[in-house]
Amino acid sequence: MTIAEKIAGFIESSSWIRKMFEEGARLKSIHGSDYVYDFSLGNPCIDPPNEFKRYLKSVVDNTSPGIHAYMPNTGYAHVRKAVAEFQGREQGVALEEDDVIMTCGAAGGLNIILKAIMDPDDEVITPAPYFVEYGFYADNHGGRLVPVKTTDEFHLDLKAIEQAIGKKTKAVLINSPNNPTGQVYPKESLRALGDLLRAKSKAQGRTIYLISDEPYRKITYDGIEVPSVFQCYNNSVIATSYSKDLSIPGERIGYVAVCPDADEKEPLIQGMALANRILGFVNAPALMQRVIGGLQGKHVNIESYARKRATLCDGLSDFGYRFVRPAGAFYLFPQSPVSDEVAFVRALQEERILAVPGSGFGAPGYFRLSFCVDDRTIADALPGFERAFKQFI
Repeated sequence: MTIAEKIAGFIESSSWIRKMFEEGARLKSIHGSDYVYDFSLGNPCIDPPNEFKRYLKSVVDNTSPGIHAYMPNTGYAHVRKAVAEFQGREQGVALEEDDVIMTCGAAGGLNIILKAIMDPDDEVITPAPYFVEYGFYADNHGGRLVPVKTTDEFHLDLKAIEQAIGKKTKAVLINSPNNPTGQVYPKESLRALGDLLRAKSKAQGRTIYLISDEPYRKITYDGIEVPSVFQCYNNSVIATSYSKDLSIPGERIGYVAVCPDADEKEPLIQGMALANRILGFVNAPALMQRVIGGLQGKHVNIESYARKRATLCDGLSDFGYRFVRPAGAFYLFPQSPVSDEVAFVRALQEERILAVPGSGFGAPGYFRLSFCVDDRTIADALPGFERAFKQFI
């Protein structure tokens, strides 16, 4: 074999989205892209806000000397200050610029956190369903992902988390609003989780971190707000990006923020700054740092996603699909009408509809639909959703 056995195994275990991409390409070559309804990818379909485009042009036109030079691994000081001021207001704490590290997206942020805190064989607990690459990130740094169940409505199951915590537990990794369910964890659950982690950390004599992956924080519906993890647990770290709220996933720009009351905060930040360099990121993209530094709080038109959510949810509900209406993000995670959700996803493919089986997210029996697509795609796909469902009832 020409590649590592581990990577070969990872390719196979992460193959669902890749398979959907390949199937989509095949179907589009046969029927044309307008007649294939692709709900498989979480790729924002809304253009970045006009403020982003204007500010980007002004930054590109800046020819000051040294703007393309190296910088501290943590990022530009003035950008970190702007982020800290905004994030501090949003989180309800007093954040300083040194509490923030600019990263290559939320994925880069998660990797520098795990690199800084994990020893070999350490464990990271995460509620399932979960973003499939969390397991790969934990493995990158010699650790292991430990999925735990959630409630029927995809809320945190604190008893399951408590039972999973052991001597090797180094962190609990949550994602709210969640990919793939769209669920938002309420403040009372986060407070209870903070109390649990505080007690377990004390009993074990070592810190158990709470890592909050928040790239969908700005995308919520029905007046729901995402609570502050910093107000619920002091040893918490946020990883996030501008990929979804500004619709710029290809620019790979995000940041990590550490709760200002975290224990041993300085070595944690130093470790992450070093990890930014030795993992090969070196620093977040300079151009995008300068752009987002002046765009704190800006985001795409969420009402557009709310409209798409309503069209898809109302349509599927009328046909008899069962699901938890997403509180945020742009995913719907319906229950398959048959226990073998892979078989149902294949039935959807016969209708030229692409979805991702829940097995890919640690939740067999469900499937994920990404509704960040054209309105026409949703409307034209609904008859196919109805026909596929009727095959199994």
